[in-house]
Amino acid sequence: MSFKNILIPVDGNELTNAAIDQGVALAKLANGKITALYVVESKKKLTSALSATEYILEKCKDEGVEVTELIENGIPAQVILKKSSDYDVIVMGTAGKKGMTKLIVGSVAESVIRSSMCPVIVVRSPEVD
Repeated sequence: MSFKNILIPVDGNELTNAAIDQGVALAKLANGKITALYVVESKKKLTSALSATEYILEKCKDEGVEVTELIENGIPAQVILKKSSDYDVIVMGTAGKKGMTKLIVGSVAESVIRSSMCPVIVVRSPEVD
């Protein structure tokens, strides 16, 4: 199994930087390419997409990894799942929600893991602990 076509969903949260770092390292190792996906929910503005993708674009440039920026409208988990069949692997972060927050809000990563058409690598940020 090769991981040359990698999807990395980003949300601008620094807790996802660990996943970005791992995804970029994987792409470099596999001589792959990355699609940085930001999903604009109705309550968010498009301008927040530009700041959300800034870290991954810079990281890929520094590491010499090909990256494409993709901005979509919708519900994050649904958009990621819709795109999952187009990729070899998804690398994403998790905020490590627990208890009632996870129960009420849910977890995008958990939804993606359950229904993705490709393998999913979930990276928990060291800052969560």
